[in-house]
Amino acid sequence: MLGAHRLDQLPPDQGREVAIAGRSNAGKSTAINTLFQIRRLARTSKTPGRTQQINVFSLGGEHRLVDLPGYGYAKVSPQLREHWARTLPRYLAERASLSGVLLAMDIRHPLQESDIDFISWCVFGGLRLRILLTKADKLARGAQKKTLAAVSAWCEEQGHSLSVQLFSSHSRDGVPEARRWILDRTLEEQARRSTVAND
Repeated sequence: MLGAHRLDQLPPDQGREVAIAGRSNAGKSTAINTLFQIRRLARTSKTPGRTQQINVFSLGGEHRLVDLPGYGYAKVSPQLREHWARTLPRYLAERASLSGVLLAMDIRHPLQESDIDFISWCVFGGLRLRILLTKADKLARGAQKKTLAAVSAWCEEQGHSLSVQLFSSHSRDGVPEARRWILDRTLEEQARRSTVAND
């Protein structure tokens, strides 16, 4: 794992990487550990805001998962909060190897103002975005479906072509779908390179 406080500390901007973002209490780190079946790959805590740098995990070759600092009410200094408010939009807009973003949102509190701001950054940058409604096991099945439908409807109303899914690290609902989405973003690069090599 590599930790970066500035964009110039990231690995060379080549290959493919998928980023995962979310509010500081959305279960982002737990989702990472579940997706890769490695306990404590990403540090989890009951205290929101533990991820205070960009953490980069290798997926093999030039493929990476990028864990972005949590946003929202993280108990960090105003200076650090301002630093990431400037840096994250630049990362999303300028990183050529970024092929997709997973946005973790607590299913009980979706579409907070900071989530909507982040979605706007991704849409402005033309990025593929998939929303994970995390902690889905905290709601009954009917309430899960109702929230999923509401978030999907909001995306359509805004004119955003985004995919939305349920996700639970506890029950493992949605884990295969999210993992497949990550792999598809990296396999695209492998297929592209193969095509170029054969031309």
